[in-house]
Amino acid sequence: MLRVAADDAHAFEELMRRYQGRVVGVLAHLVGRRDMAEDLAQDVFLRVYRARKRYVPASKFSTWLFTITNNVASNALRTLSRRKEVNVTPVSPDGSGANPIEHTALAASGLMPTRQLDKTEMSEVVRLAIETLNERQRMAVLLAKFEQLSYAEIGEIMDMTPQAIKSLLSRARANLREVLEPYLEQGEALKV
Repeated sequence: MLRVAADDAHAFEELMRRYQGRVVGVLAHLVGRRDMAEDLAQDVFLRVYRARKRYVPASKFSTWLFTITNNVASNALRTLSRRKEVNVTPVSPDGSGANPIEHTALAASGLMPTRQLDKTEMSEVVRLAIETLNERQRMAVLLAKFEQLSYAEIGEIMDMTPQAIKSLLSRARANLREVLEPYLEQGEALKV
């Protein structure tokens, strides 16, 4: 980031290459839509670039980056709550409603269809369970589990103490357990 602050374009490209997937992943979980997450990730990196001259290496770059990511997601969710959007799903040429690109990728993967279905179903169930958490709990879980950040780093990103983060994550885990147990034990649909 210090090279980016010195107007090194290649360094900025390298930062984007290293962190874009992680930022999009966190944003997708936070806002619930991959296309919106990709747009918001562009906004995150635009903010990083604009703030490059003010960057102070007081903490890890990833902590600073995810603080910006958290702020962008919060702003987007606030905006979404004020207005409703209609999401139109693309329809395949055969009229089945399946996305032809996803279908091709699944067929080419070589995985057994039932195993792929199980993985897809479990991923969807976990995603839905995470969506039941409030915004703060969701962000803390994503940073702890998917980004492997420490309580102190998450606390810095979310402007909370490490002890408060530990408590927040404990409540989030209890909430997730409550939502997921009926599905995992009896195969019941999630109560979202």
